[in-house]
Amino acid sequence: MDIQLIPIEEFQLFLICLARVAGFVAAIPVLMANQTPPQLKAGFVFMVALVLFPVMEPSIPPMTLEPVTFLLLTISEVLLGGAIGLVARMIFTAVEYGGTIIGYQMGFAAANVYDPSSERQLALISQFQNVFAILIFLAIDGHHIFFQVAVESYKILPPGVFNIAGEAIPYILKLSSRIFVLGIQFSAPILAVLLLSGLVLGILARVFPQLNVFLLSFPINIGISFTVIALTLPLVTILLRREFDNLGERFFTLMQLLN
Repeated sequence: MDIQLIPIEEFQLFLICLARVAGFVAAIPVLMANQTPPQLKAGFVFMVALVLFPVMEPSIPPMTLEPVTFLLLTISEVLLGGAIGLVARMIFTAVEYGGTIIGYQMGFAAANVYDPSSERQLALISQFQNVFAILIFLAIDGHHIFFQVAVESYKILPPGVFNIAGEAIPYILKLSSRIFVLGIQFSAPILAVLLLSGLVLGILARVFPQLNVFLLSFPINIGISFTVIALTLPLVTILLRREFDNLGERFFTLMQLLN
C-alpha cells in the first residue's frame, strides 16, 4: 500500500515559503555571515521556514505548479526576500562607510583587518562600528522584525506577485542614498574635532616653525578620535536605534510598492 505522508502540493508550497525565508534570513547579520558553516545556514533557514510555514500557509492561495512555473516562482521568491532584506543591509553599509571615513581622517588609512563576514579588508574603526551596530541590533531584538515581516509579506505579496515596474526601484535607490547621509552622521563629531585639531596644529606650525607638526599630529589625532568615539557612543546608539525602529515601516512600504 502506497502511503503518502506529505502531499506534493503542500511540499511545493513549503519550498516556496523556504525560498522567501532564505532571502529574508540572508540579510540578518551574524547568523548568516560568511564564516558560518553552510550546513548551519541551511539548517537554520529550514527550521525557521518549518516554524513559520503553518502561519504563512493560510495566506498562500491554492495553486497547481508545473516544473517550469515552480522553478521561476522559487527564483522570484528568493529575489523578493533578498530585495526586502537589502533594506536592512544598507544600515550596516552606512555604519561601515562612516567608520572608513573616521579611520582615514585619524591616520588609520593603512590599518586594515580582514572581515570574515564580508570576506574583504575593512578599516579598524569600520570593523569596530560594524560590530557595535550588530550588538545594538541584537540587543533590541531587531532580528524579530525579519520574522514578523516574513509572515506579513504573504498577506501583502502572495507568491507570484512581484512587480518591479512601479515605484519600488526608485524607493530602493532613495534608501541607498541614505548610506552616505548616515555615514556622515556617524562620523560628523569626529570629523569636526579633527578639523579643529588640524586648525590648532596649523596655527602652532606658524607660531613655532621648528615644531614637527606632521609627526605630532598622528598621536594627537588618534588620541582625540578615540576619546570622541567613546564620548559619542550614546549618540551613535540613539541614531542606530532610530534607524532600526524604522525598518519595519520601510519593509512594509517596499512590499506595498512591489504589489
